[in-house]
Amino acid sequence: MVARYVIVGSGIAGLAAAESIRERDPHARITMVSAESHDFYSRPGLAYLLRGDIPEKQLAVRNPDDVRAIKLERVAANVENILCAEHELLLEGDERLPYDRLLLATGAVAVPAPFPGGDLFGVVKLDSLDDTQHIIGQTGRGRAAVVVGGGVTALELVEGLRARGMTVHYFLRGTRYMADVLDETESNIVLHRLREEGVTVHLNTQIKHVGARRNRVGSVETADGKTIACDVVGVAIGVKPRADLARQAGLKVDRGVIVNEYLQTSAADIFAAGDVAEVFDPASGKPTLDVLWPTALTQGRTAGANMTGAGIAYTKSVPFNVTQMTGLKVTIIGAVGGGKNEDLVAITRGESEAWRIVPKSWVLSEQDDVNRVRLIIGERTIAGALVMGDQTWSRPLQKLIIGKADITPVRDALRSANAMAHLAGFYRKWELTRVPG
Repeated sequence: MVARYVIVGSGIAGLAAAESIRERDPHARITMVSAESHDFYSRPGLAYLLRGDIPEKQLAVRNPDDVRAIKLERVAANVENILCAEHELLLEGDERLPYDRLLLATGAVAVPAPFPGGDLFGVVKLDSLDDTQHIIGQTGRGRAAVVVGGGVTALELVEGLRARGMTVHYFLRGTRYMADVLDETESNIVLHRLREEGVTVHLNTQIKHVGARRNRVGSVETADGKTIACDVVGVAIGVKPRADLARQAGLKVDRGVIVNEYLQTSAADIFAAGDVAEVFDPASGKPTLDVLWPTALTQGRTAGANMTGAGIAYTKSVPFNVTQMTGLKVTIIGAVGGGKNEDLVAITRGESEAWRIVPKSWVLSEQDDVNRVRLIIGERTIAGALVMGDQTWSRPLQKLIIGKADITPVRDALRSANAMAHLAGFYRKWELTRVPG
């Protein structure tokens, strides 16, 4: 019999799973269910589209021939329920879709605006290509925007709106940007560069409500009574996994869908991958969420293979991401946490919860203007690193951290004024002696 695989969601996790299934089962019937109106595109690329750095066509993550090779059946619909006992999905309109193996790759959704007026036209989020197209339609010189949120997506909104000629006010509820990942110096670098770009940064500021003008955004009133006229309010206060389907079906769900090492849910024939999956992290000893593109890609591939019976255990890797902050490339690896970010109510896109962990370690920092390397040094290994600006150290540190290199021979020397020189010497020797892979 031809196996019937159904994937709910058309993000990178779902696409990677479909590719993995097709590689292992050439005759399988693979169906992808999604209400997404666009073909496969890069979610991280939306920030570049908003800024005007790339045309929309460059968001494509696969060429048409690659997609056709998967022989994927697409169903444009919302899923109403999972009927686990019957091995069927209930689609809108009471249509039923049978499956032998099911993957939930439903992703995460932006947390909605929590203040009055948050549903007005002109309150925007950067959650999808549709959202980005809508935001671009609201921009223009002579217009003003207010952005709230303390994570990566908030910064993408600020920079994108400013690049399109808008006057931008950026509200931070606390005194620092991304305070649970960046230290005070790194946060100050970002905020200083925003101000240089013409962004007005408001610290210790919250929106009390959004005022309307002709049934759309006209202004915001802050908690301390100030009123700022604006045409757009960008909200980026976090995302939450789209776990309602799993919850309704009686699957084990906490914040996300709980999966085992094979990315199986509590129902043996149902798997989950990507932003919706809550995966055990051996470093912290508890389930964690990652909203990282590379993680979703890897989980999708693994889940797809396991849906065909491959039995490949997924091991949560050291969280790694490269992003742009005010024109500076920033690489974040492992645990680098420094405190609590009061501007976030949930994990944000482009982030791993593991970054927020504050390990038992000490910090080594080297800085030259905007170029910065910060290491979190554990007892025997480097627990995490942040590289801002010059990326010379990005790849070596990734290797040292993922490889769990024993830095005992140079640990004391890393407290000296020539710390990075000692680390460079250690890295060269370690590269010569380590076992590849």
